[in-house]
Amino acid sequence: MDVLRTPDECFEQLPGYSFEPNYVTIADGEGGQLRLHYLDEGPEDGELVLLMHGEPSWSYLYRKMVPVLVAAGKRVIAPDLIGFGRSDKPAKRTDYTYQRHVDWMTEALLQKLDLQRITLVCQDWGGLIGLRLVAENPERFVRVVAANTMLPTGDHDPGEAFHNWKKFSQDVPEFPTGGIIKGATTTELAADVIAAYDAPYPDESYKEGARQFPTLVPVSPDDPAAVPNRAAWGVLSQWQKPFLTAFSDSDPITAGGDQLMQKLIPGTKGQKHTTIVNGGHFLQEDQGEKLAEVVVEFIADNPL
Repeated sequence: MDVLRTPDECFEQLPGYSFEPNYVTIADGEGGQLRLHYLDEGPEDGELVLLMHGEPSWSYLYRKMVPVLVAAGKRVIAPDLIGFGRSDKPAKRTDYTYQRHVDWMTEALLQKLDLQRITLVCQDWGGLIGLRLVAENPERFVRVVAANTMLPTGDHDPGEAFHNWKKFSQDVPEFPTGGIIKGATTTELAADVIAAYDAPYPDESYKEGARQFPTLVPVSPDDPAAVPNRAAWGVLSQWQKPFLTAFSDSDPITAGGDQLMQKLIPGTKGQKHTTIVNGGHFLQEDQGEKLAEVVVEFIADNPL
């Protein structure tokens, strides 16, 4: 597998992101290896919060949440998915599959880092991957916070907003990573913040993972991910551990997904589900501190 690695100098002096990088090496699935980047902040013995990002963001998205969680005594792990952020980027679009993303994160987080007693916070593809990890390794997770995410099986049409996004992502000549983040937030982003979202991708060749992600969302019942995702729902439909939805009020892509989760997942019962006001699809960018406070309160309300 041909792999690209973004030069370290691309990540110098990013606004609000002065965290030390950490790396773990995993198998690429073809006999080679990949280097995966993650943040590891806060006390080593603090309750563990795993922050999983989606498309086309990276751990920079969580920079406003990490200090709030650390101040509350939590240990925070925030990985960059393969193809994103400071993690390695396979050079061909066909290198990326839904199952490989699940396998890569399983090896990195659960096997190599051996994370236990995890509170998962997931948004966008962070949920498509993270909720698979929960369902396939339920003993590792103690709580879940789902924010603007879903776990599609291909049995239902994802809606016009998603189809429009998918078409745009495949047709646009230059994939505007920072511009996509800007367009899916409710707040005005500074130029240096937009540039920080572009930082992992010096040119278009680094964006094959970002390009491929929209095509990997299951939209038909015979999609390769349909069967494992249905199996994951089989586990989640029996999930009794605390499960919170914290969606935003201005996201056409995932709107209504919180109500579906509350209906289908037993662990949602009795929780303080919230709709975060003035938040777009990337609510961590718009309302990161608020979402972090919601997570801290959720953990306090549901002690181990």
